[in-house]
Amino acid sequence: MKNRLRVFRAENAWSQADLAARLKVSRQTVNAVETGKYDPSLPLAFRIAKLFSQPIEAIFQPDLEESDEKLLRDRMAAR
Repeated sequence: MKNRLRVFRAENAWSQADLAARLKVSRQTVNAVETGKYDPSLPLAFRIAKLFSQPIEAIFQPDLEESDEKLLRDRMAAR
């Protein structure tokens, strides 16, 4: 899953430790989410979205396979 967590964190001038404290998780968890090594649980994703006053989709986007992306583009073009 791709995410913009680092961007939102930087816009608030928060360190990973600052964000971790606000989310009540470890700094290592924040780092793992930011680097794409860990996909957050749904409750954590909701807490992140609420903290930044954003919909989840503004922060997290699924990694689509190339064939999935083509299918999505074809469906959008058909509308």
